[in-house]
Amino acid sequence: MTAQNPETTISVDELRELLNGAVAPVLLDVRTPAEHRGAHLTGSVLVPEELVRGETQRLADALADADRPVVVLCQSGPRSRQARELLAGAGLTEARVLDGGLNGYRAAVGDAAVQRGEGPWAMERQVRMAAGSLVLVGLLGGRLLSPKARVISGAIASGLIYSAASNTCGMAQVLARMPWNQDPEGPVRIEDVLAQLEDPPQDR
Repeated sequence: MTAQNPETTISVDELRELLNGAVAPVLLDVRTPAEHRGAHLTGSVLVPEELVRGETQRLADALADADRPVVVLCQSGPRSRQARELLAGAGLTEARVLDGGLNGYRAAVGDAAVQRGEGPWAMERQVRMAAGSLVLVGLLGGRLLSPKARVISGAIASGLIYSAASNTCGMAQVLARMPWNQDPEGPVRIEDVLAQLEDPPQDR
């Protein structure tokens, strides 16, 4: 297991201490709106990864002005690490990633601090289903239709290897744009996020 950098990550226990401290941290949830709707930490601010990429500087400046500790989280860690790197590049170097993400928090603490609702599968599970299905289609197509169909399986395998090597996931970014992963009330806007940072409610 790769050692975590204490300067860029925060453990579940450290986060619990921070939540009980005098200054409440900003919990930046970079998952999709639907994932957030299905389960999220109480008080977290939804900022989908795509919005972080598109409004990095404005978001980093607003978080710096909020003068509160910033903890970035996703389902298990990869998306929040990418978001933190973007924010660090925009000057917000103090943000930390929740080690293990929401999965790790729930495993350690339980669902007491988690607001639950209805939502789709977590993104990692959607990626596994989509990748597995496409590989199977390629194999069956290559056997029943044309050997050229096996290119689909090869492309997915290559994509997964690149994903592991670069710690990114193009398929997750594509799936995040699917209708079932969106908020039925419309996309999250940076103006809404900035308003929440200026006047954060106690519960979301």
